[in-house]
Amino acid sequence: MIERPIRTTVIGSYPFPSWLEFASQNLDAFGHSDILEMQDDAVRVAIHDQVAAGLDVITDGEQTRLDFNLSFYGYLQGINPEVVINRKWGPPAHDQRGKYRIVDELSAPRGLGVVQEFLRLKKLAPDGPVLKASIPGPFTLSGRLTPNERYPDRMAITKALIPIVRLELIDLVAAGCQEITVDEPSMSCYAYKSDTKAFVRIFNETVEAVYGSCRLSTHLCFGNYKGHPVGYRKMAPMFPEFLDFMVDEMHVEMANREYSELEVIREISRKMDVAVGIVDVKSYYIETVEDLTTSINRCLEFAEPHRLSVAPDCGLSQTARWAAKQKLVNMVEAANRVREDRNLI
Repeated sequence: MIERPIRTTVIGSYPFPSWLEFASQNLDAFGHSDILEMQDDAVRVAIHDQVAAGLDVITDGEQTRLDFNLSFYGYLQGINPEVVINRKWGPPAHDQRGKYRIVDELSAPRGLGVVQEFLRLKKLAPDGPVLKASIPGPFTLSGRLTPNERYPDRMAITKALIPIVRLELIDLVAAGCQEITVDEPSMSCYAYKSDTKAFVRIFNETVEAVYGSCRLSTHLCFGNYKGHPVGYRKMAPMFPEFLDFMVDEMHVEMANREYSELEVIREISRKMDVAVGIVDVKSYYIETVEDLTTSINRCLEFAEPHRLSVAPDCGLSQTARWAAKQKLVNMVEAANRVREDRNLI
């Protein structure tokens, strides 16, 4: 159970400041030291907005994952760094995200960069909020790698990535990180047509080395590409199998789906803490404090206050910063009001 009832948290990403959006598309114009300074400044911005909102848990906003050279695929060896994009024009859809060809054995001798992100966050963050790191799970990470003879399908690629992600988790804990989200939205998107028991085995094999040595959570959603969902948006295919995930907290997307299947959090909260997405990151309607107070009280019909966290549906990277800031402010205020109304302070 969480120490503070109705804990306020986030998933991982936060909107880039406009200047960082520009810089990320023009990295060749900057030197190595320029980029390091830019990364520190961007993380300071993300920290500032989250702390100003009053969140109990903050991240670095994933501000330093500028492009493939400075994010996970840039750390992988055995892939061709030239991304292949099948479609560049027309309405945004997932086929506009590039894929990488595998050309050799997959490895990550320098890790995946998340430890460095956490150490930067630890250096720059003020005392008070819990600091959380977020890392994609191996199945989600495999989605942008094209199978070949060595790795003939997505599951083979996933199995090759398990020890890479596992080692990053071990190193994160060794660096002092006490809260980690292993992000597996691809598992929730594909649960309706996949072997969910196999997903559980993959997830648990990835995290078992750190389970019990930190607060471990997972994020299950239905994708967010430029404000659009990706997967079949039903929770039912994931359960009951996903209840066997080795985590302390499971986050579920609810706001964008009008709280469909909200009752599932009752079953989740019997085994672990549950974080409910009550802020719709795909909508520019700014949920009022009253809206969010009502949503939290609905959640409390199915989960005890000390089992419940509230958060945005997904990371906020696809939401404009002006909207993200106000959504977080209102979410925290709503949680405070519910705590006060229920004498939970």
